[in-house]
Amino acid sequence: MSTPGPEHDWTDGHVERWLPVLPGLDPDIEGATTRVKVLTDHLRRVRERALADFDLHKHEYDTLHTLAGRGGHAAPSELAADLQMAPASITGRLDALERRGYVRRGPAPGDRRRVDVELTEEGRAVWLGAMDVVGHEEYRLLGVLDAEERRTLSDLLRRVLIQAER
Repeated sequence: MSTPGPEHDWTDGHVERWLPVLPGLDPDIEGATTRVKVLTDHLRRVRERALADFDLHKHEYDTLHTLAGRGGHAAPSELAADLQMAPASITGRLDALERRGYVRRGPAPGDRRRVDVELTEEGRAVWLGAMDVVGHEEYRLLGVLDAEERRTLSDLLRRVLIQAER
């Protein structure tokens, strides 16, 4: 009994179309880079839909995500640095998020001269809601791999990204 070959995806057709045009094309490199792009585009669309469903703009989500990653508290200058923004630019973002009830600003504990930004329960809920949609899709997609395969994929991508970061 023969084992069926792997299923074909859109990228297989893409590579097959380009091989006669570019005879030196490495189908594995083209296949891998195209699949990474297609996967990234898919996850971006899922995130955009999730943000729309939760009435969030990307920059609002990014700010809430960054604040949550700091334990729900941070100085505006810390958020600006994490978001790679000019410190003066964060004020408008925080104003809008505060009007929506997603963050609150007040004196920092231990240093009343410093401002502290705090993620509110409503802000945490909307951030988690949007993040859960994206996370669910990531788990759905990578769930076709077992734990060892996921680790191998992550390790291989790390090696590629280390080269890209050089």
